[in-house]
Parts: sequence; C-alpha cells; structure tokens
Amino acid sequence: MPRQLVECVPNFSEGRDAAKIEAIVQSVSSVPGVALLDRESDADHNRSVLTFAGPPDAVAEAALRSVETAASLIDLTKHRGAHPRIGAADVIPFVPVEGVTLEDCVRLAERVGQAIWSKLGIPVYLYEAAARRPERVNLENIRRGQFEALVAEMGVVPEREPDIGGPKCHPTAGATVVGARKFLIAYNINLGTPDICIAKSIAKTIRFSSGGFRYVKAMGVMLASRNLAQVSMNLTDFEQTPMHVVFEAVCREAERFGVPVVGSEIVGLVPQKALNLSAEYFLKFENYKPELVLENRIAEAMASRSGLPAFLDALAAPTATPGGGSAAAAAAAMAAALGCMVTRLAKLESAAFEEDRRFFAEAVDRDAEAFNQVMAAYKRPKAERGPYVEDALRGAAEVPLQVFERAAAMAGRLEALQIPAKFASDIAVAIALAKAAKTGALENVRINLDSMQDAPARSAIEDRLRAVQA
Repeated sequence: MPRQLVECVPNFSEGRDAAKIEAIVQSVSSVPGVALLDRESDADHNRSVLTFAGPPDAVAEAALRSVETAASLIDLTKHRGAHPRIGAADVIPFVPVEGVTLEDCVRLAERVGQAIWSKLGIPVYLYEAAARRPERVNLENIRRGQFEALVAEMGVVPEREPDIGGPKCHPTAGATVVGARKFLIAYNINLGTPDICIAKSIAKTIRFSSGGFRYVKAMGVMLASRNLAQVSMNLTDFEQTPMHVVFEAVCREAERFGVPVVGSEIVGLVPQKALNLSAEYFLKFENYKPELVLENRIAEAMASRSGLPAFLDALAAPTATPGGGSAAAAAAAMAAALGCMVTRLAKLESAAFEEDRRFFAEAVDRDAEAFNQVMAAYKRPKAERGPYVEDALRGAAEVPLQVFERAAAMAGRLEALQIPAKFASDIAVAIALAKAAKTGALENVRINLDSMQDAPARSAIEDRLRAVQA
C-alpha cells in the first residue's frame, strides 16, 4: 500500500505560557508515528501554531489529544491577544500531503470533530472543504465577534448553531473549527509604523473579501513587543496568488501612506514550490531558513525515523542540533528497547519499558526543538528578548530534566529485574546506557540552568534534581 501522509496545523489560543505550550506539544509528540515538524508561538497574538504530519489515523489521534490538553489548560474568559479566536483549540485544519485526497481529509475532519464533541463537550464548526454551509467555507465568518459574541449568540441566533454538538459554548474552551484545505501559507508583513489604522487599511485593500486578491485573507494587528503594525495574512492558494505579488502590493500601499516595509515572516512551514515562485532576496524574509520548507522538514523528520545511521549523520553534522541532549535521550531509548526485548523473551511484563522507549524516542527530537527555541529567542531585539529567552531556557531545561527523571526510574527497574542468566549481558548494557543517559541529561539541565535568571524556576528545577539524586 502506498504511503499516506496528512499534515495538521492546529492553532491554539496561548502564546505566552511556555509550560502550557509545552504540554500541548507533548500531547502531539506522545502519538507514535507522528512527526512534529514545527512550532511557533507569538506573545502579541497570544497564539501558538503547531505543524505535524503522519498517517491519517495517527494524525487524527494527535489532533484530538492536543485539543483535549488545550481545553484543560486554556481559559478563554481570561485570554487576551491580537489574533481573533473562538476556542482554546481555535482551528484544526487537515491537509493532504501524499497518498490521500482532499476528500479523505474532509472525512478525517468530520471524524475528529465528532470525537471533540462526544469526548470533550466542545461544539465544532466545519470549514473550508469540510464546510456544510456555504458561508462557513471562510473561517472569518465563523469567527466573527470572537468567543465573546459566540457565547452570547449560540443557542439564540440560528446562524451560530454548530455543525457538530449542542448549541452552547464550552464555558472556558469555547468552540473549535475543524476542516480540510490545501496548503496555506501564513505570511506577515511588518510596517515601520505603530499606526494600526494603516495596517488595517492595507489589509482591507489586498484581501479578497474587500475586493482584493482572490486567495488572500488579511487583517491589521499591532505587535506591542516591537511597537510595529503588521499586515497578517493567510494565502490560501499560493500558486494563484504568489507571495511576491502580495508583498509588492503591500509595499505600494505602504508607500502611499509614507511608511516603509521593514520585513516579512512566515509562520509555520512553506511548500518548496512557493519559494520557487518568489525569490528570497525580493521578499526580505526575516526568518528564512531551509528548515521552514515543508518538504525539507518532512523528509528530515521521516529520515530521523529510518534508523540509527540517519540519526548519527545528523549528530555528526556541523550544526547545533541535534546535540548532547538528543544523544542522551537516544541512549535512554536504546536502554528501554533492550528492556523490552529481554522482558518479552523472558515472558515478563514489558509495557513500562515500551512506554519508556516511545517517550525517549520522541525526546530525541524534542530536545533539538527546545534548543532551536532558545536560539530563536536570542535573535529577538535585545531590548525585548529577556522574557522570551527565559521561557525558552525553561523549555530547554525541561526536556533533559524529564529524560533524567525517567532514565533514573528505568535504571532502577532494569536493576530489579529477575531474569535468566543468559540475558545478563543485555541487561548490563541496558543499565549502562540508562546511566549514561542520566549523566548526559543532567549536564544538559545544568547548562540551561546556569543561564536562567528566574530564581523560582531555577529552584523548582533544582528541587526535582535533588529528589532524583536523593
């Protein structure tokens, strides 16, 4: 059977609390077969966007777990941010990548939407290709008035009835929009002015709903952390309306107002073909790097699961990630795999070691992703980077800390195994790998701890280290 790949790009109404964001990420990473390709968080928008891919069933499970986690952590009655929203898990789109059709993704969206309602009690709207009403093809129609308006109107205004579920918002998680669509590029252009009215005027000129480009959705938002106005866009068909066409139009409009365009950015991933249509130098990307290309990231993620040689090649490459933290997690994963093998051969309970193996395998990628977040934080303007660096350092310490704690527990279980003598060498190797993982993970916790300025956060991590070492 040919390989089937679906991409999911869920948007969550949280971009400031690193612990909550990490919990949502972990809910996705916990699903075997799913590759987390990208994560983006924005404090001004107060929004995070994840991108992951895998077989349809695995992606559906990861999406459901992420909605469940978001609903348990995010309270929309207290949420404020520049980006419109109606749900803790605001929008969950499924995108066909390989071996599946858009119609397949529609059925996947309907299945996940039904599960969100039946399991979590969150009403669901279906949009884009999955829409059951013409006016719900466009996300902005569903999200009009945001969470506050939906709470007041659902159950009162017939047009606000959900497609799946009862006519009442979840009290804190709101509603969720689920759908199927083609590749979408989230593309933002920053203006050299704090005047939000200019950004809103330009957005109105270029978006389709106001008479602009056919495949452009746009709004003006304020980036308080940079004191800049931004034209924030979704390009729903980059082949019909390429990025460089939109960029040039925004530049012309900005010139009419006498303000410069100071840069543009991609949120999430971008298909290779989109870059082929638009020259890098012309677009003035602030954040372009090869890892942003969707096909490159999928290939990288899938290759990392193809065996030890691919991981060792990546580890040996002259790049900062993967590094020692990923190597420590890999050592722990091998220890857990040996634990699985021996307990199965000896007819003993192997479930705990199997759970460990999956956890450590995911931690290999998570550690690299966490360090990438640190590097991204340090690239922010010096005057504003402090809180972002602290959040990123906490995340970068949390991953090896979890590896350290779990490797210590696993080493104890390995040492306590009562097994036939013929497996002694295998268990000895497993114990040695688990101890090496502990040592490596501890060093990675300490190096991040040394850079943290947040005294309570440092103290909490040190307490957890002492608890394991006691």
